[in-house]
Amino acid sequence: MSKPLGELSTREKTFSPPIKEIILENFMSYEYARIPLTGGLNLIVGPNGAGKSSVLLAISVAFGQAYTERSRKLSDLIRRGKEIARVSLIFDNRETRGSRPIPYSKSDTFMLSRYLRKDGSYWYEADYKEIDKSEVVRLLSEFGINPDNLLIIMHQGMIEELGAISTQQRLTMVEEAVGFREYRERIFQSEGDLKSMISEEGSLIQLMENANQTIEYWKQIYDRYLEKKKLLDHRALLGRELLWAHEGKLLKSIQSVREKLAMKRESLDDITEQQQRAGVESEALHRALLDRQVELGKLYGAVVRAEKERAGDEGARGAMETLRAELEAIREDLRDLKSSADPKKLKHIQEFLDFSSQSSKSTSEDAGRKKVELDREVASLQAELGGVEDIIKKTTDEYISQRVKFEVLAYRIKITESEIRELERSEKEVVGELEALKPELERAGERLVTERQPYEVSEELKLVSAQIQKLQDLPEDAERIYKDYMGNIEGLKDKLTQLQENKGLMLRELDERKKVWRTAIQNLIDEITPVYQQVLSTVGATGAIRLEEGDSIEETGFQLLVGYKGAPASVLDPYTQSGGERSVALVAFILSLQSRIISPLRAMDEFDIHMDPKNREAIFKMILSGSKQNSNSQNIVITPSIIAVIDRSAHVITVQSVHGASEVKEFAGKGR
Repeated sequence: MSKPLGELSTREKTFSPPIKEIILENFMSYEYARIPLTGGLNLIVGPNGAGKSSVLLAISVAFGQAYTERSRKLSDLIRRGKEIARVSLIFDNRETRGSRPIPYSKSDTFMLSRYLRKDGSYWYEADYKEIDKSEVVRLLSEFGINPDNLLIIMHQGMIEELGAISTQQRLTMVEEAVGFREYRERIFQSEGDLKSMISEEGSLIQLMENANQTIEYWKQIYDRYLEKKKLLDHRALLGRELLWAHEGKLLKSIQSVREKLAMKRESLDDITEQQQRAGVESEALHRALLDRQVELGKLYGAVVRAEKERAGDEGARGAMETLRAELEAIREDLRDLKSSADPKKLKHIQEFLDFSSQSSKSTSEDAGRKKVELDREVASLQAELGGVEDIIKKTTDEYISQRVKFEVLAYRIKITESEIRELERSEKEVVGELEALKPELERAGERLVTERQPYEVSEELKLVSAQIQKLQDLPEDAERIYKDYMGNIEGLKDKLTQLQENKGLMLRELDERKKVWRTAIQNLIDEITPVYQQVLSTVGATGAIRLEEGDSIEETGFQLLVGYKGAPASVLDPYTQSGGERSVALVAFILSLQSRIISPLRAMDEFDIHMDPKNREAIFKMILSGSKQNSNSQNIVITPSIIAVIDRSAHVITVQSVHGASEVKEFAGKGR
């Protein structure tokens, strides 16, 4: 941002270097001439065609005035028959207030020269060293000299041009002449900056619209990317859950197998104990059965003996047959017991039965003898025999039942042992699986508690993997691209916000600068209007200066009003007033500005054109008075008229043509 208008610098009114002398060589009608000048008023007089205007034109050429270069060829300014011309300006460069006006020159004089050649080329020299035109312009601008400004240097015939220009052009000339151009330039700078800001604002808004469209697309991509990332995280979580679910299942399997093993082993112990009891009981029953069988054999023997004794031979044989039949039945029963009874005991029983059979034969012979005695004994023995047979039958049933139970328990033991071995094998396999899973569990990190079965987690994992597969086309750097765009759009927003804030500041600054500019111009008008009116009053005229309002600074103008012979003041233009009236008003306007013009040099050629003698004398007196009041300025006035110089403050130079060449002579008063 530029510095505040309140700090706008103003040029200090110091004595700038006056032109001490003009040297013309082969320039127009001058073959060689040295024209001395002083501070204050320099009046150049002489007849028409003598070469007066050439002096001011020479100054303009040395200054590089654009007017001259546009309107006439430089080669046309070279004296006829010559190939090169030179115009030199000698400036007073003596120290003033401890410094030289042109500080980089250490001499008391400073010479600026311009060379012109017939081929159209030209160059500048400063103290005999070639310099560029830009250096000349820079040097002149330091002292507020613009040779193109009609208020500073007005050539022959240009008084009419000053009256014909627009009020806007006139205002621009005034601003430059009095040092207000910086106000306008700052306004233009602010307007340019504002225009750039508005343009940049439009570009930023367009960029943001484009960016918003782009960001919307990448937002969708980014949302899908986040969905994919979420799914990937979920898949990783499911992977961990699957591992820990598998571990949980294995632990439960191990626990279940071990519980089953404990139960089976407990059951095996119980069955083994039952088998042992069944074996003991069957062994006891077996011994009891053998004992009963021995007792039965003895009873049978006793019965046989008694029957033999009781019955006769026939009866004995019949009885014996019966006995034998019964013995055979017993033998059949004993055969059934062979698989489970002790063979030795069976053999004894068999031998006993065989013996009983033999004995029965011999006993039967004696049965008859003891029939009566033995009837009671036989009946008793038969009753006892029936009881023993019942006991044997019951004992045999119990023995068989215990043996069956023993064998069943033995089978159950075998099955249980087989089941235990199978459970132990399963335990070993599951433990092996768990051990193999431990490295993966360690990589999986902290334990994840889950109640789900592995197959449930696996099914969800398949579903999530399928969803991820659908998002495989997403770029890997989607997040970076989206965030870059977001960063860019945020940057654009910040930049737009800052730009809009700056635009607001610039609008306020522009308004302030316009106010300052307008105030400065109005103050200038207020200051110079009385002088303008005073000058006009010397010729019996009235007038005013006012600011012609416009919508912009370019449309605002500097309006001059003038009225003659009691007529109300009207706007100065090429159609309302006569040439003389316009000349008087314009010179009065120029004189009103003299105290504010910053250029140390002011020049007018034929200011009195179209003026009558009375007005010419009156205006000249005002010029002379103004020159005295502005002692730091150097004024050059060129006129073909004979003017009565009322004092010796003016430095008068006469120009005349002698044998086709212009010659210069100082006349009357040396000035200051």
